[in-house]
Amino acid sequence: MNKTINVVAAIIENEKLEILCALRSPVMKIPNMWEFPGGKVEKDEDCYSALKREITEELQCQIEPIDVFHEHTHTYEEFTIHLIVIRAKLIAGLPIANEHSKLLWLKREQLLSLQWAPADIPAVQKLIRKKEDI
Repeated sequence: MNKTINVVAAIIENEKLEILCALRSPVMKIPNMWEFPGGKVEKDEDCYSALKREITEELQCQIEPIDVFHEHTHTYEEFTIHLIVIRAKLIAGLPIANEHSKLLWLKREQLLSLQWAPADIPAVQKLIRKKEDI
């Protein structure tokens, strides 16, 4: 049985209505695939606090979580993740690719042009289907 890891990810939209996408580095698990930035939820940490901490660590900027946009569980060969995707707004600084190979801002309708990590695909599809702003 695979270990289940609780993971949070941020959907951050800029003033041009573009969404921040992050390319996983070659040394990360699930390398060279795109994802919404975020990371593991630590013991005794709620998902909003975990997201704020992860974004500060990974992107050197601050966000304010808004609400849960999508949640599901995905099983990879070696592990299972319970992914909580949270809408968030940038409140200080600009994202910097510290751990990721690259960051990219894309319009919703362009998101499928990237090769996404399998766990992120349901949230990407939901984003594209939704007509209203996030």
